[in-house]
Amino acid sequence: MAEQDRRQNAPERGRSGTTAVVTGGGRGFGKAFGVALAAEGAAVVLVDIDGSAAEEAAAEIRQSGGSARGFAGDVTDETAMAAIMAEAGEIHGGIDVLINNAGLHSDEYSRPIRDMGLAKVRRLLDVNIVGVIACTLAAHPHMAGRAGSIVNIASAAAHLGGTAYGTSKLAVAGLTITFARELGADGIRVNAISPGLILTDTIRAELPEAAKERVKAMQYIDADGAEADIVEAMLYLTSDRARFVTGETLRVTGGMAAGV
Repeated sequence: MAEQDRRQNAPERGRSGTTAVVTGGGRGFGKAFGVALAAEGAAVVLVDIDGSAAEEAAAEIRQSGGSARGFAGDVTDETAMAAIMAEAGEIHGGIDVLINNAGLHSDEYSRPIRDMGLAKVRRLLDVNIVGVIACTLAAHPHMAGRAGSIVNIASAAAHLGGTAYGTSKLAVAGLTITFARELGADGIRVNAISPGLILTDTIRAELPEAAKERVKAMQYIDADGAEADIVEAMLYLTSDRARFVTGETLRVTGGMAAGV
């Protein structure tokens, strides 16, 4: 029913003629972002280090009547990202939306730095921070002058501190301000979303019940966060309704990461 309602609303929130690139688009939030943007009429380009997953997600969108292509690519590979953005821009006449969603975020990357070791920390920072920079720089020439919108995916962990993962996402929030300032003259808005505890199928399966309850106890709202909450935040930030919003990080956490 929710998907049907979204499709019915597509004309008033129409994105026909626009192009959206989503990194980490093969599964999870990235796939959900692609589905939602395509349902509103955008031509979607899904980029994932797992090329098969990206193409499978794109095929599902096409089967539902949307426009989508899948690409294999590591967001830390500057040359590969430049090639993908150039191809997307050439095929569709430019890029209107970039969602920097790809990132490392498992329990493996939330351990103390002394336990993770330098090699693993480097990989974490390379994907979560340098990946955002590489993709933004690669997309920029194809977005300039198009009233484009970039949305970076941070995390509630950025505002709570205590882990290398949280620090990497704090850097994403900082980069959001930096790029908002640098790209504003080209008509590009740059914002971020910090999701809190979002009970996706993966989180429900992997996160111990005690951990879920501990996080929920930190929320101001006694409710479960859903993938749709993050999707709706993305749709708002990439729409004309947010035309005067840039350099912001929207915390979708039920109050867990509230702060000033």
